[in-house]
Amino acid sequence: MRWLILVLALATAGPAWCEDIVDVLRRSQDMRLASMAAAEPDSAEAQTILASFDALRRALPPGSPEVALHVIRGPVMAETLHGHVVVANEQLAGLPEDVRLFILAHEMGHVMQGHWRQMVMLYQKWVPGEVTRERTDPVNARLQRDASSLAHQQEYQADAFAAQTLQAMGRCRPQAEAGGLSCHDEMLTVFQQQGSAGDTLTHPSAGKRLAALRAHAYFTP
Repeated sequence: MRWLILVLALATAGPAWCEDIVDVLRRSQDMRLASMAAAEPDSAEAQTILASFDALRRALPPGSPEVALHVIRGPVMAETLHGHVVVANEQLAGLPEDVRLFILAHEMGHVMQGHWRQMVMLYQKWVPGEVTRERTDPVNARLQRDASSLAHQQEYQADAFAAQTLQAMGRCRPQAEAGGLSCHDEMLTVFQQQGSAGDTLTHPSAGKRLAALRAHAYFTP
């Protein structure tokens, strides 16, 4: 959901002629994706990530939405764009497999739970019709508040989806067994990799996300 920052900037910076907010949202996604350098598709790192991604896709229930994978280079570790494209950094190949699966499953969770459509509907509520400064300036603060709140809610939901998916695959346990990682350990490793400390516009703090996961039944001893 890091693209949300770009959306808020575009929506208040004089968009192209006769754009509605859906056009602005799509343009922000296009710009975000175009800014990311693709990794070599035949590299060992890309193939490792693809194998993890395919394992997760096989674990999805029949009739699940289509989801695509783009392996990239650069500072972005993982993100979901256009509601169905999972972007994954080639550096994920160097992480423990369960951690890599958790990160990819989290991004898949955004797709499976329709988070892009939810965000589009929120923006349409606040900015109906053509996007102009006259329409965006009066609602910008409230739109940012609501978009940030929804983005945080969606992060919790994607975390829960990832934990549930890995647990169903037998990869994520409520408690560590035989020297393996627990779900809690995996999430802690994820947050350490992503440098998540306090709340941001798009993400709750690591502590809040871990607390939300602990509240689920699959973390009960």
